[in-house]
Amino acid sequence: MGILNINEDSFFDGGKYNSIDKALLQTERMLTDGAFFIDIGAASSKPGSPLIKPEEELNILLPILQALINQFPETYFSIDTYNSKVAKEALNMGASMINDIYAGRIDSEMFKTIADFRVPYVLMHMQGTPKSMQEQPQYNNITKEIKFDLIRQIQNATAQGIRDLIVDPGFGFGKTVAHNYQLLRELYSLTDLNCPILVGVSRKSMIHKVLNTSPEMALNGTTALHAWSLERGASILRVHDVKEAKECIDLWTALQ
Repeated sequence: MGILNINEDSFFDGGKYNSIDKALLQTERMLTDGAFFIDIGAASSKPGSPLIKPEEELNILLPILQALINQFPETYFSIDTYNSKVAKEALNMGASMINDIYAGRIDSEMFKTIADFRVPYVLMHMQGTPKSMQEQPQYNNITKEIKFDLIRQIQNATAQGIRDLIVDPGFGFGKTVAHNYQLLRELYSLTDLNCPILVGVSRKSMIHKVLNTSPEMALNGTTALHAWSLERGASILRVHDVKEAKECIDLWTALQ
């Protein structure tokens, strides 16, 4: 899953692809490099970010999404949103799935929207909100607590008619560096949920804080964690650097 951030304040590459021409070029590059999905984010969710209103999000998203669908009509576009109004507009336009960091908790209409359109839906775990999530995250047993939380949301989603679910443990979303590594070490336990597992660790602080470097210098560390994620049950890698991630997947597949 190639990341296409089109909000100026997005993590790592905010402002690089926030025009139609830039978004088209980056999408073509990611597809050439082997991306299966393109995940479009018009709202920033990096630590400290406030919520975005649906109208503001739509103003950012729709012109670029329309251009992308026109240019790449066979591509699977995922929309990274927690607003059901945005999800509905994007799905009507031709998007293929929704990636929701709030897992349906912030918008009571989200589950109904997904069920009506019968599209895949990513449920992510997050403690708190992006604005406050990294202030003091605490768990007694992080993997068990995340697993139980995801089970509750899977039950809620399926009760409302959603059938195609993907789970994301939410690396970096309300978790310390130590929490993230315990979660990665125990990732395989989430395979009991019988949903594909999406892992998003690309260039995050759990890498560059350990290596004492920066997000710009964290590609090698990202690739290492991608390999370990695949070995522990990940089905989808959400990445900024598609070529390197695809090579990791190809080598891991050969190893099997």
